[in-house]
Amino acid sequence: MNNPYGNDLAYIHDDGFGGFARQASRGILGLLQKAGLNDGLIVDLGCGSGIWAHIATENGYSAHGIDISENMIQLAQKQAPNASFEVNSFLKAQIPSCTAVTCMGECMNYLFDQDHSDEQLRLLFSRIHDALQPGGLFIFDVAGPGYADATGPHKRHFISEDWAVLVHVSEYKREQKLTRYITAFRKTEDGSYRRTEEVHRIQLLTGAHLAKILRDIGFKVRIRKGYGNFQLSPAHSVVIARKE
Repeated sequence: MNNPYGNDLAYIHDDGFGGFARQASRGILGLLQKAGLNDGLIVDLGCGSGIWAHIATENGYSAHGIDISENMIQLAQKQAPNASFEVNSFLKAQIPSCTAVTCMGECMNYLFDQDHSDEQLRLLFSRIHDALQPGGLFIFDVAGPGYADATGPHKRHFISEDWAVLVHVSEYKREQKLTRYITAFRKTEDGSYRRTEEVHRIQLLTGAHLAKILRDIGFKVRIRKGYGNFQLSPAHSVVIARKE
């Protein structure tokens, strides 16, 4: 496994890009409530800094987050003190009995675990199906082919009061993979800036492809373009799988 989201990038992601999780969380709450799932345990895969776990516990659910980044888990424990967390690859973690499983922010695409493959995803989906209560939901989003063009300029920068981040995206259409080259600068106590770099590789996946795997396992599946009123890019799919 790689060591993604070091201390500085985890901080920047939470501080500058947490809006995605907050908006998606509102849509997920609506889906859960519409399905009559008003309490119980939610397992959040790739939980990041715990934004959704905090919102879930504030709305009457229990939450357990799993993330491969120790730095993200440290932030999550502070942000959602009433939830439980573990540092692990969700491809390897045990999934406890639960009401719902979520995975937002295209975490299903990331190749942080070298064992990432269709077969490993199939095994994960089977474990999730076994863990869900009848009527339980598995909700996640994925990035698909055409991502680089659908999400804006391939080179972008973002600046805040105490950090800056430069992102260069390259998509390899034949392999259906994408790489993000990330350079982060974070202000230190003496006023200087510390520079760190990370490379994130993702496997582009279509909702239709994953829906077939889920249906073969026994899920009833719908594909949407967003979380309720929060619409994602044309290259993204939101998959809503229900255990019968």
